[in-house]
Amino acid sequence: MNNLSLPWISVVIPIKDERDNIPLLVSQLLKFFEGRAESVAAPFELILVDDGSTDGSETLLDELVMQSPSVRVIHLDKNHGQTAAFDAGFRQAKGELIATMDGDLQYDPNDFANLLPLVNQFDLVCGQRAARHDNMVRRWSSKIANFVRNWVVHDGISDTGCSLKIFRRAVVERIPLFKNMHRFFPALAQMYGFTVAEIPVQHFPRAHGVSKYGVGNRLFVGLYDLLAVRWMQKRCLNFTMRESNPSRSNECPKSDS
Repeated sequence: MNNLSLPWISVVIPIKDERDNIPLLVSQLLKFFEGRAESVAAPFELILVDDGSTDGSETLLDELVMQSPSVRVIHLDKNHGQTAAFDAGFRQAKGELIATMDGDLQYDPNDFANLLPLVNQFDLVCGQRAARHDNMVRRWSSKIANFVRNWVVHDGISDTGCSLKIFRRAVVERIPLFKNMHRFFPALAQMYGFTVAEIPVQHFPRAHGVSKYGVGNRLFVGLYDLLAVRWMQKRCLNFTMRESNPSRSNECPKSDS
């Protein structure tokens, strides 16, 4: 495949039991990206990663592939978690830019229009939910987790749980991913010298389905994983190198005789 046919952006979306949300989500994404001037010059791709859905999402996703050449679907063998789904999508993504979002319809794809201009200045642009529409337990657990994370890893991000992000390809190719590491994308990017920005985005109540996260797997697990990220920051190999390349003469040495 030549560079002219590569997507200008890949949008990676983990899906876990979101059957009622998928059709409208894909419709909104196609409408937004088909209307972008960049899509006239190059294709885009939506990569939906089925993370072991059991509600019929698998069949629906396969049908969407048949309806649009911009839609790609990856099925994981079972539920592996959001970081694994992102990792699978990153490995298959072909775009120079790689965007992420959740499949729960709590984000507006039109907000990508606010993130995209900043990609010219930053390697990773993160959304920040300006007015969250979650229950009080989820909001407060996130506030506590964000405060403690910032205190330990100093990433300067106020809402790392917002899945609306745009990465330069070099970022996802460099940062290491382990289970639950999607919560620390900004810190991992900064660890390797990449620049990060945050900008407010919209957030909506969940209309269908149920959240896959609660206090147990968001707050306490996140705090545990924080120790691993701090360890990686202290042990990170982050260097630049330069190879000497002196000019060499191709002439044969002259004889003294």
